[in-house]
Amino acid sequence: MENVISIKNLTKTYGKKRGVSDISFDVMKGEIFGFIGPNGAGKSTTIRSMLGFLRFNSGSINILGMDSVKEHEKILKEVGYMPSEALFYPAMKVSEVIKYAAEVRGQDCRAEAEMLCERLKLDTGKKIKELSLGNRKKVSIVCAMQHKPKLFIFDEPTSGLDPLMQNIFFELIKEYVDKGTTCMLSTHVLSEVSRYCDRAAVMREGHLIKLAKVEELLETSVKNVKLTANGEHKEYVYKGDINELISELSKKKIENLCIEEPSLEDLFMHFYDGKEGA
Repeated sequence: MENVISIKNLTKTYGKKRGVSDISFDVMKGEIFGFIGPNGAGKSTTIRSMLGFLRFNSGSINILGMDSVKEHEKILKEVGYMPSEALFYPAMKVSEVIKYAAEVRGQDCRAEAEMLCERLKLDTGKKIKELSLGNRKKVSIVCAMQHKPKLFIFDEPTSGLDPLMQNIFFELIKEYVDKGTTCMLSTHVLSEVSRYCDRAAVMREGHLIKLAKVEELLETSVKNVKLTANGEHKEYVYKGDINELISELSKKKIENLCIEEPSLEDLFMHFYDGKEGA
């Protein structure tokens, strides 16, 4: 498949502060790609480097067949970017912001913008300063989608949206993807990853620690163990050969035992915490 994003050995440092170190991954055309990690993992740094908003120290980034440094402006014309916190001129009306975003790109997006505003139930007559966080998010979604880009890059897009609007947002993404758009979704909402993404990259402390299909990420030897033995109750995460676990437990006087698959949250906390066993 064709690579829409290709990142090779990306490193960005902020002096003594953590950035990202030696990151490499590809995003294929037509997929919804999850970019996962807690705050401070390096997700936004990677995205800002991709879009030319940060100068990175080493490595290379190729987007839609173009070099992110040399062809920065061409790339931005083909990308719909939604930052985690979108800021607009507070005195402008919603309709004026959306029109301005289209005019900056030199495009007439009225028909698409009207469809998006209707689907998202966005009141275009209000001023930005009158909007809730969720409605400001909707404005950001329209500005990112209305020009029908080849690539979406969304950074924590659903924070502030109510559950109904979150569902509509992902319905829209799937509709655009079905027509050939690719989506990179940066999030720490793990249910979104399991439900909508094809593959995902897991970030921790500036490093890429896992890259796989979502179903492969969920296939794991990690188990949640709840145990009451020798008068003590313990709960822990175990990673390793289940036979070795059973052999070890057989040495105890067990009163109660539960071994179960981890939840998605537990699984990714395993990645985040770097736990290799218990």
